[in-house]
Amino acid sequence: MRAPSLPALGTLRPPAIDIAIAGLFVALTIAETTTRGDDRDPWMVAVALVGVIALAWRRRAPLAVASILVIADLITNPAGQFSTVLALVLISYTVGFESPPPRRYVGLAILGVPFVGAALARTSFEFSDLAAAVVFISGPWLVGVATAARAQRSAEAIALADWLEKEQERRQADAVADERARIARELHDVVAHSLTVVTIQLQAVRRRLGDAQEAEARDLAAAEAVTREAMGEMRRLLGVLRGGVDGDRSPQPGLAELPRLVARVTTDSTPVTLTVSGEPGVLSPGMDLAVYRVAQEALTNATRHAQARRVGIEIAWRADAVVVTVSDDGKGMAESRDGSSGGGHGLVGMRERVGLYAGELVVESSRGIGTTVRASFPREAVA
Repeated sequence: MRAPSLPALGTLRPPAIDIAIAGLFVALTIAETTTRGDDRDPWMVAVALVGVIALAWRRRAPLAVASILVIADLITNPAGQFSTVLALVLISYTVGFESPPPRRYVGLAILGVPFVGAALARTSFEFSDLAAAVVFISGPWLVGVATAARAQRSAEAIALADWLEKEQERRQADAVADERARIARELHDVVAHSLTVVTIQLQAVRRRLGDAQEAEARDLAAAEAVTREAMGEMRRLLGVLRGGVDGDRSPQPGLAELPRLVARVTTDSTPVTLTVSGEPGVLSPGMDLAVYRVAQEALTNATRHAQARRVGIEIAWRADAVVVTVSDDGKGMAESRDGSSGGGHGLVGMRERVGLYAGELVVESSRGIGTTVRASFPREAVA
């Protein structure tokens, strides 16, 4: 059977600052003894020194050090000399600060009752002596309690700030994950449509082949089987993304649907204007959907949350990019730390869609001036 382990030496050694304070009180006690000119017994001086030396452990064991100091003071300092009384003031503060309730109240009793009793027992008792005794003990103790409460509130505030920061990071990660899943679901529909077209074309070509093209027919049949298998895998992937629940299976929109969207969100109080500049071109289905969704989200923020009086949307077709710009004269965007604005995930979704095509998103917002959302998508070569 192993013997119980002793506490590590590092846990018993007091902090250097407390050792220095105890050393200062030792010096005060020795100086007081040598300058008073009385003939106290050496053992009484030794008891006083033990009391002030114990101050080095005042934060390790405040109640024990308080008891040692009270006993040393009662034995060696009946006249209430400076050094021991000052040590009692320091330990009173330490008991109030370091000891949790109810131990701090026990410590107050350990310090206060003998101190007040000694004051009352003096032959030359005066009420001012009793008041001084109460102030010397209860005053530092109350300061210690108040300081401990303030330190606890500060620690709780720091802990709350850390928790809020982690919670915001978690929410931001959840928002990004949700938007990526949403984008993946929409792109699934685009890819599935393309695979369906490829399958139908392969089947049509294979059926037009004659007996002389038997090898080519086998190759086309194999390619058709691969595309059908890919479509099946895409359906299973969609089931995972949708959690086993089918969502909206309507065709995904594109820029061709933008005028209809503008007409739907336009009201008498908030007119929305659409401007198209440049020569419109052809985008891939995925990018076409992404540009539409960015414009849709920016319009939603402007019309529902910005309290705008006017909203303008511009689609600029450039040689190297298509740029969608939505601007309003509303109150400005109050973006949260997770990147959301207004309802939904807002800017998170726009950033993810633009980043998917290596584009650039710029949001400029000022209180009382309005918000401008500008998303640039590099043009792709689409047949």
